[in-house]
Amino acid sequence: MIDSQASNPLRAAIKRYLEFLRAEQNKSPLTISAYTQSLQLLCQLSGVTDPHLVTKQTIRVYKSALHEYRTKRGSELSIRTKNHHLTILRAFLRYLLQEEELDVYPPDRVSRFKEEQRKVKVLFHDDLERLLAAPDTSTRTGKRDSAILHLFFSTGLRLAELRSLNRKDVNFDTREISVRGKRGKVRVVFVSDRAADALRLYLDGRVDHLSPLFIRNPERAGLAMPPGEEFRLSRISIYGIVKKYALAAGIVTDPSPHTLRHSFATDLLMNGADLRSVQEMLGHKDLSTTQIYTHVTNPQLKEVHRKFHGK
Repeated sequence: MIDSQASNPLRAAIKRYLEFLRAEQNKSPLTISAYTQSLQLLCQLSGVTDPHLVTKQTIRVYKSALHEYRTKRGSELSIRTKNHHLTILRAFLRYLLQEEELDVYPPDRVSRFKEEQRKVKVLFHDDLERLLAAPDTSTRTGKRDSAILHLFFSTGLRLAELRSLNRKDVNFDTREISVRGKRGKVRVVFVSDRAADALRLYLDGRVDHLSPLFIRNPERAGLAMPPGEEFRLSRISIYGIVKKYALAAGIVTDPSPHTLRHSFATDLLMNGADLRSVQEMLGHKDLSTTQIYTHVTNPQLKEVHRKFHGK
């Protein structure tokens, strides 16, 4: 681990940077974990042992090593993932330059790889309806899973955001949920009638008094004392729930929880929502991130042109 090798100047600087992110930037544990893994990769692949030794040449070596790197499954990194690592390197150098006032390589000179416009996977009406109808709501597990699927599509929540929800976060009177997203930013998401009905059906069957909105082992949970964090569904479990019902519904595109987030945004845009409103509901920092959905809605613009433009 980085912490155990603080005698190495680069690793020591990384340790200080991670502490800065926790203490000063209030970054989430998920963000800290992602930055830790990325900077460990930097140490592994760049051959650099001191931040002062980061140069144009060592960055070129690092970029080349990212191209050659293979995951445990033997797959290469996507361009997007490589650029993610370069973005973290830039943030690290910027910290050294601005916070520690070290004379290091200018972060803005670390260029990213050229990336094609990102395309997103979405579910359209028929597939979406089959997925939402897949859980058997006569069972306790089916009620829970139905509520999860409906809430994903109704709110556009990220997996980590949905997992972190507590029962008290849901306001059935206003049909709103306050959720803390990336960078600790709080936003309000809205619960549709269908999602509210699915949530009520699920919660009405709960006999426990635990805090997490979505739990495992409901039989044991009924005997446990609050808050009951140990019963909160894991990220892997929620991911597996979406995969399970997609397979049961015969959806061949292999959707994930993020596919439902994409589908939420696309559905809004195709029904006339403006891009900035969708940006706010998704919790995107930059409008450019939300613009990835325009390629999906462009066919609708083409149809409008065909229907209304003079012959």
